[in-house]
Amino acid sequence: MSGFVSFVSSGPGDPELLTLKAVDRLQKADAVLFDDLSSGPILGHARDGADMIGVGKRAGRPSPQQSHVSKLLVEYAQTGQRVVRLKSGDSGIFGRLEEELTALRAAGIPYEIIPGVTSASAAAAAAGIPLTRRETARRVQFLTGADVTGELPEGMHMQTLADPNATTVVFMGKRTFPKLAERLMAAGLPGDTPALLAESVGHPEQDITRSTLTELARKLSQSTGSGPAIIIYGPLAE
Repeated sequence: MSGFVSFVSSGPGDPELLTLKAVDRLQKADAVLFDDLSSGPILGHARDGADMIGVGKRAGRPSPQQSHVSKLLVEYAQTGQRVVRLKSGDSGIFGRLEEELTALRAAGIPYEIIPGVTSASAAAAAAGIPLTRRETARRVQFLTGADVTGELPEGMHMQTLADPNATTVVFMGKRTFPKLAERLMAAGLPGDTPALLAESVGHPEQDITRSTLTELARKLSQSTGSGPAIIIYGPLAE
């Protein structure tokens, strides 16, 4: 008998930002496979006695291969258990969700996806800014600052990313932001464009640094720190 998998989006880490549906699934789970950024107080909502399996991937640290995570997910579900795959932020945004869905579909295992608060929205809220504004920021764009090797992805459309009338949110981009900023300025984005760094959003050590494209690139070229971060640049990132 096949089990069932719930992909639960945990938001940025603050348990108060969990949806009611997310809490319900955690309380009913037989097994929880969780990311590093979904650990801590959020796991306190899991059912007593549930198997807790850490499968998080962090840059610069030993991490399980994605194929291994997908295999574990299938194996737990094939025992007939109710499985929660707990992902940080919103699971559909840079969370490698599709690879895990593909594995479940191939094994014939049913699933559901429970959306959550994306780290982009949480970072903007923590900074006290909106992501859009009439006339001057009518578009929001998300990009990842790292490919599978940890480097800045190739083939990015710099003219789009250098649009001065868009709000751009960079996920997993602290290490590669200096290179990205250089390319953005070469594409015409002014160096004094507002930029902010939101670190450890939703956690007690949360920190917001307001800067400019040039200054933030300089800061991150000297030190990136160890905490997770979101970078926002554009007219609203003041």
